[in-house]
Parts: sequence; structure tokens; C-alpha cells
Amino acid sequence: MSQRKLVLYIASSLDGYIATDEHNLDWLFNVEGEGDNGYSAFYETVDTILIGRITYDWIMEYEKGVFPYKGKECYVFTRTKQDDNEYVKYISEDVVQFTKVLKNKKGKNIWLLGGGDLFHTFIKEKLVDEIIVTIAPVLLGKGIPLFRDNSFQTLLSLKSTNRFNQFVELHYEVVKKYT
Repeated sequence: MSQRKLVLYIASSLDGYIATDEHNLDWLFNVEGEGDNGYSAFYETVDTILIGRITYDWIMEYEKGVFPYKGKECYVFTRTKQDDNEYVKYISEDVVQFTKVLKNKKGKNIWLLGGGDLFHTFIKEKLVDEIIVTIAPVLLGKGIPLFRDNSFQTLLSLKSTNRFNQFVELHYEVVKKYT
């Protein structure tokens, strides 16, 4: 049985930020895309979503309390114990061990949705298999970086590129044999 892939799927400004310092994404919605910019096709490849607590809270506020990922198995990583609800299970245990077990379960790919601290941990621990980043033609100058400063290197192999009007999607596979 082959292991499920953990895929980081996200949008970024050209200068590498996923949100402003205030967690604002208005800049992203001001760019002219094409259809849903490939979102639906990607969404069909996953059955599980991993979300950091700050990102989850932002999504719920933005969606006015309506959970947008119904029908998917969703886990929210949090440092404080929370009660599960009908859509998400809160995870306060070790994220690395939890994810290794999850990747070995049968199913479709796993979407690493956000946020920045979670990305850093997953990449550092070599849990990410693919990175799909959609670049918006915007320079934010500062904000929440897609990738934090780190003391490790990760080699990627380009799988594909797609253009959605003003957006460019870059799809990479993480090269696991790199040391």
C-alpha cells in the first residue's frame, strides 16, 4: 500500500507572503483569476484537511460561521484542549506523530491548509510530499511569510505550471532523498 501524500496548497504574494501582519487576505481577492483558479480540481484529490488554529479561526470568521469543507475529514491543531464539533477534530497531541499515522491510513491526499507555523514544522520534519503555490501579482512588502527562516534545505522538483489569468500556479514535488 502506498502512503498518502501531504500537499501544501496555498496562495502567496510574489514577494512570498501568505497574509498581511493582520492576517488579511483582501489583496488576494483583488487579483483577476480564471474560474476558481484550479481549486475544484485540487479539492477533489483530497479527503483530509489539516489546519492550524489561527487559520481555522480566520476561515470561520471570513465564512461567517459556515464551515466550507463539509464532507472532508478535518483536523485543527491547537495548543489548548478544545471540544470537537461536527466538522472538525481538535488535535493537541504531537503534530508529527499524528500526521505520520494519518499518512499511513487509506484514503486520498491530505491538504495542509495553513498556517505558517504548521508549514514550518511539517517541512522541517520532511512530512510534506508536494507543494502547490499559486502566485498572485502583488508585492506586500511585509506580512506572514510563506516560509520562515530555517536552518535546513529542501530540494524540490517542478511537476507543472498553470496560468489562471493573473495567477501562476507552481506545482512541486519534494525530493525526499536530499540530505
